[in-house]
Amino acid sequence: MYDRVIWPERHDPKVSAIYALNDIDVKAPAEVVWKLLIDARDWYRYFPAEDQVEIPSGEQGLAMGTRYSRVTVGYPMSLVVTEFVENRRLAWATTVDGDTTGSTAYHGWVITPTQDGCHVLTEETQQGEWFLDMLGRRHPGGLYRYHQDWVERLAGAAEAAIA
Repeated sequence: MYDRVIWPERHDPKVSAIYALNDIDVKAPAEVVWKLLIDARDWYRYFPAEDQVEIPSGEQGLAMGTRYSRVTVGYPMSLVVTEFVENRRLAWATTVDGDTTGSTAYHGWVITPTQDGCHVLTEETQQGEWFLDMLGRRHPGGLYRYHQDWVERLAGAAEAAIA
């Protein structure tokens, strides 16, 4: 059994309108996957959909408390890293820029070493009218599909890095 995301109470899947869980076994060490995950400004190198990540402080990668922005599927978002355990756990809280409904999301990653490399699990919950409309009504299942593409590309990039 693998560890799961540690949820802030208000983002627990039991009380969230939208929830997705994606995971994959990766034939690369946890450290390789971790480096790809925290180098947010370079996510686009293996996941082209994430080509608009900005870290205003000028840092290359994520760390505990890092505030950053990204444009995801055409929508600008503001994020802050809320959990950071090197090579194991990464999580961030998200708000949608310009949204007046108070919609929020919480996205976590858990990396577990295995005999053949590591297991990567990612979970996200979303609350609020903006997310309900965008992903609940207009694009049901969109969050799951987006994250599945991300974990598969992350695994491919990690495995290619050690080949």
